[in-house]
Amino acid sequence: MSEHTLELPEVDLSKPPAENIVRVTFQPENKTVEFPFGSLPYDGHGQPMSLLDVAENYGIFMDHACGGVCACTTCHVYVKQGEKGLNDPEDDELDRIDLAAGPQTNSRLGCQAVITEPGTYLVEIPAWNRNYVQEGKPAAVLASGKE
Repeated sequence: MSEHTLELPEVDLSKPPAENIVRVTFQPENKTVEFPFGSLPYDGHGQPMSLLDVAENYGIFMDHACGGVCACTTCHVYVKQGEKGLNDPEDDELDRIDLAAGPQTNSRLGCQAVITEPGTYLVEIPAWNRNYVQEGKPAAVLASGKE
């Protein structure tokens, strides 16, 4: 995870995001971030403006054993909303997803799923990809409080 950790500002989920704003919610932690499209500094993990890059910029834990270079499946996520606002997966990503646990039609690798337009995105990090015992990284906490 990035060395900088931000306290997440409150996001009013009762209203849609303003024009030119990207809103991403990461489940199961239900952490939501907003920022102007194109304004996110590249944090060096995954593709610029990827879901992994967003998570890293805001101190949200998303495991990525290969450093975000599409060489593993630890950043495997399910895109539950906003899939049309992401780039299309390339063959190398699709090949990796085939090797991931529990692939679904909405599976993406967080390091390769690049946000291409403002809007609302809902991303679920599957339970088997939340690494609770990893040196130097915080444990992700399930919303239910159970492992």
